[in-house]
Formats: sequence, structure tokens, C-alpha cells
Amino acid sequence: QELKEVRSWEGARDVRPLDRNVRRWEGLLLPNNPPYNAGAFRFELTFSPHHPLEPPRATLRTSIYHLSVDPEGRVCQPLTTHEHWAPTTRAIQVLQDLLLLLDSLDPQRVLRPDLARELREHPEEFWHRAQEHTRLHAEPRPDPPGP
Repeated sequence: QELKEVRSWEGARDVRPLDRNVRRWEGLLLPNNPPYNAGAFRFELTFSPHHPLEPPRATLRTSIYHLSVDPEGRVCQPLTTHEHWAPTTRAIQVLQDLLLLLDSLDPQRVLRPDLARELREHPEEFWHRAQEHTRLHAEPRPDPPGP
């Protein structure tokens, strides 16, 4: 049911179980704001055997120049920490929160202090590097679904 809900959301495409494992999903996130909206970013959502009592883990598989995503693709996402997780939280909410994180750089959600400092001290350099990194690493954006 949750997979069906995510598949109908316009913020992601090609969401499916990874290796036929219903506890691991992959898909493409489609950011709305520059420079990240020039591409699509592959994500993985991994559910614990104890889901929904434990939060899933979201990971970006596509390299991104972003202060809230570390080089291994781990994401600073308070929603999926044990302190903030609620068993009623749905997978689509986790992905919507992840997309919001990509669309709006939040200085409170930092995993890359070097990039946060660059954004603060040399914003035009940060945006140029983020744009170039997106051009080099992001996947092409899929066409919108037909009518």
C-alpha cells in the first residue's frame, strides 16, 4: 500500500523494491530547485524488520554536493531518528522530507561542515560547484508520466 502511494507521488519516479526485497526500495528523487533540479538522484530506502516501530534509513546513491548529505550518501534527516520517529509516519513522508532537504539548504542539518562554511563564506562558489557536480553526477530527469 505504501509503495503504491509513493509511486503516485510526483516527487519520485521508478520506485520499486530493490532485488525483489520489499524491505529495500530504490527510485529517483526529483528536486524542484536549482541546481539540483537539473538532474535526478537515486535513493534507497531500507526498512527494518521491526518497521514501523523503527524508522527506515534513507540513503542517496547518486553523489550530490550538499551540506546535509555526506560522501557515503547518508542524510541528516531528524524525522528518521529514534527520538523523532513515530510508527504512524509513512514512507511517503520520509521521501517528502528528503526532497525538502534537497530543495532547501538548512544550516541546522549539516553533515558536511566544509560545504556549510563554503556556502556561508563563498555562496557563488558553492552554487557553481553544486551545479557542476549535479551536471557530472546526477542521472537524467525522466519524462513526466503521460496522461
